[in-house]
Amino acid sequence: MSKSLVVITGASSGIGEATARKLAAEGYPLLLLARRVEAMEALNLPNTLCRKVDVTDVKAIAAAVAEAEQKFGPVDCLINNAGMMLLGLADEQDPAEWQTMFNVNVMGMLNGIHVVLAGMKARKTGTVINISSIAGRKTFPNHAAYCGTKFAVHAITENIREEVADDNVRFITIAPGAVETELLSHTSSDAIKAGYQEWKQGMGGVIAPQDIANAISYAYNQPQNLCVREIVLAATRQQP
Repeated sequence: MSKSLVVITGASSGIGEATARKLAAEGYPLLLLARRVEAMEALNLPNTLCRKVDVTDVKAIAAAVAEAEQKFGPVDCLINNAGMMLLGLADEQDPAEWQTMFNVNVMGMLNGIHVVLAGMKARKTGTVINISSIAGRKTFPNHAAYCGTKFAVHAITENIREEVADDNVRFITIAPGAVETELLSHTSSDAIKAGYQEWKQGMGGVIAPQDIANAISYAYNQPQNLCVREIVLAATRQQP
């Protein structure tokens, strides 16, 4: 392959799907990981391996990466996009939902990093792009645990960036505002979902997954000696 392997988690819809389409069009071979393998295969992208993987299973990630590297060569970029947003009040929300979010949003991200980082350091090149949120920079009503996971994404990304900078490996945080994805559908409270939809309409609509894919492409396609450490992007009328 003339271009290096890119791994995308949560690639079956939303930001992951849009990013897969964008990078495939740019000629990158891809390893797409998600629980819904049929949706990824339906994209019918060239030079793409699709595997049913839960990011909380580090062994499954490692096996898929090994298979893709055998076919396409070493991973040059990991995009940690898989995520869950389960909103609720701290005294009402089921703690199991908190655990799910921390397992996927934090441990899932760390699992992917663990699988690819040693190879990147050894090769003295590579990029890890972690999809966070504006909720990783400030708090929102009903978002306490979700914000906690995304603040963790910001902190972990910056911490590891500092650790591997001398190895010529880049760590990048992408922090979107409200995006038109399936993320909200996992929240069980109809009242919270209705309020969120009203907020989105009040700003005249939210940004599209393609907008995030474009930002990811921009950051990744910079020369290796340039690290765009963080991109924050949202609808112009989004407040806060």
